Amino acid sequence: MKFFKTKAICSLLCLTGFLYWQNNGLMLTQKTYSKNVPKGFDGYKILQVSDLQNKAFGGNQERLLEKIENATPDIIVITGDLIDRNRTNLDTAMTFVEGAVNIAPVYYVSGNHEHQSGYFDELLERFSETDVTVLENGKSIIEKNGDTMEIIGLADKRVNPYYSQVLSTLLKGTENGTFHLLLSHRPELFDTYVENNVDLAFTGHAHGGQIRLPFIGGIFAPNQGFFPAYTSGIYEKNNTAMVVSRGLGNSTFPFRIFNRPELVMVTLEYENNI
Repeated sequence: MKFFKTKAICSLLCLTGFLYWQNNGLMLTQKTYSKNVPKGFDGYKILQVSDLQNKAFGGNQERLLEKIENATPDIIVITGDLIDRNRTNLDTAMTFVEGAVNIAPVYYVSGNHEHQSGYFDELLERFSETDVTVLENGKSIIEKNGDTMEIIGLADKRVNPYYSQVLSTLLKGTENGTFHLLLSHRPELFDTYVENNVDLAFTGHAHGGQIRLPFIGGIFAPNQGFFPAYTSGIYEKNNTAMVVSRGLGNSTFPFRIFNRPELVMVTLEYENNI
C-alpha cells in the first residue's frame, strides 16, 4: 500500500511539473519569409507577441522581455488579447508594453478580450503615454534602405463587422508592388486576407488549439471549433501567407498541453539572395 501511495505522489508531482512547464516554458519560434520582400528589407526581423492575456513571465515580465531583447527584432507586433476579460490587469499589460518599446518599435491591434473587458478605452489612454503605434483600422509606413513597407492593422472583428471592406479601403491608393504586412487577431479570416492580396499577415487567437496532439495538431480553437484549420505556423494560399502564433497566455481553459507559450520571429529575406 505504501508503494502505491508513493508512486501516486510521484506521479502527481511529475504531472504538476509537466503542466507548469507547458504553461511557463517560454519558447521562440523562428521562421523566414521571402515572397515579394523588398530588397531593402532583406534580414528585417519581425517579432510577434499574441494573446498574453495578463500572464506574467517573471517579475516585471523580465523573462519575456529578456527573450525578446536577445532576439534583437527590428519591430515588435502585438496581435491582440494583451489583457484578459476574466481577470483584467492593465498594470501587468503595461509593464510588458513599457519594456517592449525600449527594445524596438511596437505596433498593436486589438483582440476580442480587450473589447469584452470593458477597459479598452483606458488601455488606449495608457498607450498614448508610450511610443506604441496603435493600428485599429489604420496603417503605417516603414522605410528602410530606400524601400518601403506598409503595416496595416485591423481592429478585432467583434467591433469591426465590415472588416473586409475596411481592409480593401486601407489597401487602396498604394503603389503597385508595395509590400503589405497585416496585423489582425483572427486566423479564421484567412480567405479575406487572400482575397485582398495581403502579402504577409500576423494573427493569433487560436491558442495553438490549446491541447496539441502528434500528427493531429490543435484540438479546439475559438471561432474554428474542434480540429481547427489554423492554429500554428505559416499558411500560404495564392500570393498570401499567414502566420499564426500559439500565443503566450490562457483564458477559460487553464492549461496548455504540448503547446508551450510562444513568441514568433519572422525574418524577411529578399528572394534573389536565396
